[in-house]
Amino acid sequence: MKLRKIFGIAGLALAAGFALSACSSQSNSNTDDSAKEKVVFATVGTTAPFSYEEDSELTGFDVELARAVFEESDKYEVSFQKTAWSSIFTGLDSDKYQMAGNNLSFTEERAAKYLYSYPLGATPSVLTVTKDSDIDSYEDIGGHSTQVVQGNTTVTQLEEYNEEHPDNEVELNYTDENITQILTNLNEGKYDFKIFDAPTVNAIIKNQNLNNLKTIELESSEQPFIYFIFGQDQEDLQKFVNGRIKELLEDGTIAQLAEEYLGSADYVPAASDLKVPSLD
Repeated sequence: MKLRKIFGIAGLALAAGFALSACSSQSNSNTDDSAKEKVVFATVGTTAPFSYEEDSELTGFDVELARAVFEESDKYEVSFQKTAWSSIFTGLDSDKYQMAGNNLSFTEERAAKYLYSYPLGATPSVLTVTKDSDIDSYEDIGGHSTQVVQGNTTVTQLEEYNEEHPDNEVELNYTDENITQILTNLNEGKYDFKIFDAPTVNAIIKNQNLNNLKTIELESSEQPFIYFIFGQDQEDLQKFVNGRIKELLEDGTIAQLAEEYLGSADYVPAASDLKVPSLD
């Protein structure tokens, strides 16, 4: 009887030990998951085809490429935050966001404050006008009106144009409206032209049936790439993301996403283009 009790107690102790071991193992597993570094990715979510909502979910070229970058990462866990354009930058400044993507081009002002990724894709600009417009080229925009968003690269371009043409300036109308609203206004004849990237303009014209608009290609001496950007203290994150961009370019993932969201794999950067832009 005593022997049976001893064996019984020993069995209970052994079972308890296995249970504790299992709990410990599960706890360690959870700790590993929770130990991943959180990355909040900021985007506007209204700039198709780069970031927009579909069935209440964020998607688009920038968003899906970011998802591919962090897929199965052992170190990072990404989440996406829709926010206003200006809040992207204040959020990076305060470390509310660690990373952002929203058809973001290179500017000296941004490069002075934020880290850049390798280029994600090329987005050549087009001049968009109504079909009956007397504007046939960039040289014809003087004396005409357009809407611009503060902080956009087009603003700097057109401000420089006005400095060079003081007797025939472009009328700049500053707005907080998104590009879909701006192109809709143009389609209705409220303004005369809009300069923006070809993939976005083509997607909006098609999806919104803006049949009164046409586009004119603009020549550029430089390839107009778009990038992810990071807070200044995110060097490790920048290095990880750039490594993944290189892998995703090599395995064809970026080409597939460009085909699906931008309309052509021709917008994909070449391997030789994989460089971080700098102020030098």
